[in-house]
Amino acid sequence: MTTKPVRKAVFPVAGFGTRFLPATKSVPKELLPVVDRPLIQYAVDEALAAGIEEMIFVTGRSKHAIEDYFDRAFEVEEDLHGKAKHDLLEALAGTRLAPGQAAFVRQQEMAGLGHAVWCARYLIGNEPFAVLLPDELLWNPAYPGLRQMCDSYERHGGNVVMTMEVPEHHTHRYGIVSPGAAEQHLVEVKGLVEKPRAGTAPSRLAVVGRYILQPEVIELLSAREIGAGGEIQLTDAMAKLIGKQPFHAQIFQGERHDCGDKVGFIQANIALALERHDLAGPIREFIAELIKAPADEE
Repeated sequence: MTTKPVRKAVFPVAGFGTRFLPATKSVPKELLPVVDRPLIQYAVDEALAAGIEEMIFVTGRSKHAIEDYFDRAFEVEEDLHGKAKHDLLEALAGTRLAPGQAAFVRQQEMAGLGHAVWCARYLIGNEPFAVLLPDELLWNPAYPGLRQMCDSYERHGGNVVMTMEVPEHHTHRYGIVSPGAAEQHLVEVKGLVEKPRAGTAPSRLAVVGRYILQPEVIELLSAREIGAGGEIQLTDAMAKLIGKQPFHAQIFQGERHDCGDKVGFIQANIALALERHDLAGPIREFIAELIKAPADEE
């Protein structure tokens, strides 16, 4: 099957990040660090590993810092160069996207994920595209999540969403897949339900913040239909493509950290720190001391 390559990725980053106030009063939540890299960097690195050529950031009025982050920091770089701190200069290399590789568009109102994607319509054009939600840190450096999806897309075409099984009592928090035929880590999508009421979910396969979509979804979003939560839901528009185009759910192989939640964010920092040879030892010692401390006090 011949498919158009996925060259563009959309990053919806206009949200207020209210769950992390007061930290996000002046710092975009996407720039909160997991160990020593901000969330948005993990998402961009994942896109680059999948062969994405153009990054489209859908931002808001308070998100200038994201644009600055992917620019050059002349003063910092000159200072590091003068002090021969080449290791730190190397660490900054991934924060500089090539000229013209990043585009920024404003979402003037918080009207839902579907609205955010629709705001990028002129930059997307008539091409398939990916969507990555930076809050979802999908961790598999050996075989990144979007690369897994692109490999499936190249075989089957159409639309692909990333999924993971969640506990039944959590299904009301997600878009849930109604599954069809399965092959290894890929499942045919027969239907999608956004945040189903408790006890009504068609499966436990939840969509977790990665999408490969055909441009026809933009026309559906243009109808500006209001869905769950009084917002324009991407899930509702995607559901209308089922049966008209190939549609599959990729089951993620790796570790998922929900960094839109404080507990998930802290867990991500601990988990990734424990994978670092320069950090794992002291962190393990600290955790061990922390765990046994209450018993010692007794």
